[in-house]
Amino acid sequence: MKETVRRLRETLTPLYGRGEAEAMTRLIFHALNGWTLSQMLTNMDKELSPYMREKIDGILTRLRGHEPIQYILGEARFYGMDFKVAPGVLIPRQDTEPLVDMIVGQNPQPDLRVADVCTGSGCIAIALARNLNFPQVAAIDNSPEALSIARENGERLRARVKWEEEDVAQWRPAAGSLDIIVANPPYIDESERAGLDANVRDWEPAAALFVPDSDPLKYYRIIADAGAKALTEGGRLYFEINPRHAEELRKLLEERGYQDITLTRDPHGLLRYAASRRPGGGRDDA
Repeated sequence: MKETVRRLRETLTPLYGRGEAEAMTRLIFHALNGWTLSQMLTNMDKELSPYMREKIDGILTRLRGHEPIQYILGEARFYGMDFKVAPGVLIPRQDTEPLVDMIVGQNPQPDLRVADVCTGSGCIAIALARNLNFPQVAAIDNSPEALSIARENGERLRARVKWEEEDVAQWRPAAGSLDIIVANPPYIDESERAGLDANVRDWEPAAALFVPDSDPLKYYRIIADAGAKALTEGGRLYFEINPRHAEELRKLLEERGYQDITLTRDPHGLLRYAASRRPGGGRDDA
């Protein structure tokens, strides 16, 4: 096994960097053997079976082609849970976890009505369904393929979520029907495409990633307009955002009358999350 680990590191480090290569190595052995890092270290002197070596060689070949390891292994870790992923659905990212933390921390009330717009794999909706206090969660996406995977994730992770196939541009929730709206919509400018890593640019669904440079806040505007009617008085709107358009988004929300607008930085120091309240006051228990 020691030789296989060495080969993985030597092959992957020039392509992905040392830290990412180490993480990929751990993911591979966790997926194939269920091993933690400590178990990997304990078994380092053991001989791998020919079957295991063949499986690892196949994974390594695909990684050389910049295919995301999450697609290769068929799963991605998010908020302490393993989510099924496949080409056609955006890969959950740890950078989104602070957004879930924010929502859970700011909303301790029971029975909140929540909508996750552009749900993708369902990671935000499922994390909220499992961590809020008896919420009613609906998850919306226009991709049948993504929703199929999201439903499967919800069933496997025992999360009560109502899955709805709908184009966000046509989404018209009833007035006062929601306490929380959260969205991680497409937000990368087309002009940023060339600068992305190949494992993102060439593999993940473009429709879930990119917006035209001429209208980078397209989805935020649509969702904010819907939220101005659908949210209860003082209901909360949460977004994951593109840091380069953070101040533009603040202005958009201000123009629509949203209050208590906050922009929060991600673990890398970038403005990545926006929170605001629908006009009309707040909750005493917030």
